[in-house]
Amino acid sequence: MNFRIHSNYDKELTKKDLMKVFWRSIPYEHSWNYERMGNVGFTFAMYPVLKKLYPNKEDLAKAMKRHLTVYNVTPYISTFPMGIAAAMEEANATQEEFNEESISDVKTALMGPLSGIGDAFYWGTLRVIATGIGCTLALKGNILGPILFLLAFNIPHYIIRYICTFLGYKLGSESIAKITASGLMESVMEAASIVGMMVVGAMTMEMTAINFVTQVGTGEEASTLQDILCGIFPGLPTLALFGVVYWMLKKKMNPLIIMLILLVFGIVGAGLGFLGL
Repeated sequence: MNFRIHSNYDKELTKKDLMKVFWRSIPYEHSWNYERMGNVGFTFAMYPVLKKLYPNKEDLAKAMKRHLTVYNVTPYISTFPMGIAAAMEEANATQEEFNEESISDVKTALMGPLSGIGDAFYWGTLRVIATGIGCTLALKGNILGPILFLLAFNIPHYIIRYICTFLGYKLGSESIAKITASGLMESVMEAASIVGMMVVGAMTMEMTAINFVTQVGTGEEASTLQDILCGIFPGLPTLALFGVVYWMLKKKMNPLIIMLILLVFGIVGAGLGFLGL
């Protein structure tokens, strides 16, 4: 394949460097974790680029730490934000006044929209089509059933993953050059920060659940404590739980210990009857 989108390289990174990102993005999900999700897989894919751009060990460690923060995106299009991040890291390594905080801000801002598009296409469309093709033959006892399922899903997947690597890099390179030249970098960074905070906040609300089932009142007038709290402020129990966890993190508590505390709290709460589904 010879895609026009990666025909010219006149900076630090080459097509070979981006190909390393593409290949190393494949096991993105293998290190997925509940603490920081896809951060290890993202950093693993970016490592060859970071190592080339930052020969100094301290700078390399700083760059790796920057990408080891919480991150989650549909794995099949993970190369798109990786390509953009590679272009921004390249700009950071070659430009004296580049604001490196914008790298994390842009990554986070892309996380929600890309995942929404990726999940809808891969899980809601492509997988359904591939399953329909495979199951039709498999139900007839044809060995081609599972083979065609894997091919129908993975051929488009790898083609898109490959293209997104270079498309993300090109988009990042061109956008950074234009934004820097126009003096809009501060505005873009602020907008990306706001969107990023909104995405993280929405993920917190969507992925965190707590339900106080204690009854307050009697008869038909009885309400649960959860309903009362949410009546005061929608999502207040989740916000309170987030605040407690944030406070513990600020106290430098080990995230595994925090998870253990939440696990024990959930079990005890369910056992005593004040927490429920």
